[in-house]
Amino acid sequence: MTTRRPLVVANWKMNGLRASIAQLGTIIAGAGGLGSVELIVCPPATLIADFAAAARGSPLLIGGQDCHAEAAGAYTGDISAEMLRDAGASAVIVGHSERRRYHGETNAAVRAKAVAARRAGLLAIICVGETRAERDAGQTRDILRAQLDGSLPQDGEGVVIAYEPVWAIGTGVTPTPQDVRDIHASIRTQLSSHLGGPGRDMRLLYGGSVKRGNAREL
Repeated sequence: MTTRRPLVVANWKMNGLRASIAQLGTIIAGAGGLGSVELIVCPPATLIADFAAAARGSPLLIGGQDCHAEAAGAYTGDISAEMLRDAGASAVIVGHSERRRYHGETNAAVRAKAVAARRAGLLAIICVGETRAERDAGQTRDILRAQLDGSLPQDGEGVVIAYEPVWAIGTGVTPTPQDVRDIHASIRTQLSSHLGGPGRDMRLLYGGSVKRGNAREL
């Protein structure tokens, strides 16, 4: 079994201007003290090239927040995985709940983006998670199973799964560490069943109202 290197991903969402690059020095200095932990910062697309240049030679990696499934074409306003790679990105988030909710992204669309990310040499960070209504109805595992079945590329190589319960994002409410462990165990079982070795070795993340005070236990 491959040793899974711990991974922390910071998604800046639609925040940050070029002046924000001044914060990167502090982040880079902190990244040097994380030892075996891999750190990826995902700023807005307008900052990726500047951040990647500033982080060059450091342990910090830069990622994108989304990509198009196609490498190029008449898709006004979209950014391809190849463009992210060219700008200096090493990874990209796909299927974030805000993309699924506000842009109507389906599991099939998320899978296509993950495939595109891998084609461009990027790590694909695939997000899955249930809403509060789905959780209260006892549907969490069914929802996650459907999202994983529909969003994962066939072999699972070059993929990380991020469990981000929609009800915890930006609300200040978080599941207990045991809740997260239970969900991760369920996800691991499904991945192992479908993918074999790659599923057993795939890294699993948690996202949703993570802050300084609870990051270590989560």
